[in-house]
Amino acid sequence: MDCALDNLDAAGFLQIWQHFDADDNGYIEGKELDAFFRHMMTKLRPTDNITEEKVQQLKTRFMSAYDVTADGRLQIEELANMILPEDENFLLIFRREAPLDNSVEFMKIWRKYDADSSGYISAAELKNFLHDLFQHHKKDVSSNKLDEYTDAMMNIFDKNKDGRLDLNDLARILALQENFLLQFQMDANSQEERKRDFEKIFTHYDVSKTGALEGPEVDGFVKDMMELVRPSISGSELDQVRILLLRHCDMNKDGKIQRNELALCLGLKPKF
Repeated sequence: MDCALDNLDAAGFLQIWQHFDADDNGYIEGKELDAFFRHMMTKLRPTDNITEEKVQQLKTRFMSAYDVTADGRLQIEELANMILPEDENFLLIFRREAPLDNSVEFMKIWRKYDADSSGYISAAELKNFLHDLFQHHKKDVSSNKLDEYTDAMMNIFDKNKDGRLDLNDLARILALQENFLLQFQMDANSQEERKRDFEKIFTHYDVSKTGALEGPEVDGFVKDMMELVRPSISGSELDQVRILLLRHCDMNKDGKIQRNELALCLGLKPKF
């Protein structure tokens, strides 16, 4: 971006992020944004007379280029793309050709790296996740760098600072898209509307197209259902509700939830 920031590394980036995301809400916005661009002016043009007009001009120029979501605020990935040198931008590995828009795919990742089934991702498990991700992207990273990136990710995303990541922390890292179930009216009046919505919902979570939800498909459905009433859930809480759902809906006890079984659970007349 500029010679003044050419030597910025992950640790330095983390300090900048934590300083300007003053309210710790995951965004740099409002007065935080103005303060950030004022700071940028001092780094990029140290000999200039910094005026409010110049700050706003710089802000407009960079926001038009880097505010991908066009919401007038900076997410951490957007800031990394703005100021981190490309060879230090470890957040680039979370870019996807297609966004992670299905909780089923998210839960596959969660189950794989929550290796001890504790309901959390430890620092060691996060390191394994990052190692595999760098390998997938064919990027060689030294052990020391991997430790640095793991520490940076824990510092950024471990909101309650307990040394581990929960479901919501990993969802933020992977930029999981909005809960699929939010688009539906759960109190739809007519039976026809409810049946129509049910078909869309079941098809979304039946990623394997087998006509039954199993494994991470059940996990994804449970996660999204729970988050309709509680924005923050833990892995252990999800496991408890998953057990209850299977106990209630899995009529033939095959460890799956068939289309007709879920329809009956939701009070719909199933199609045979």
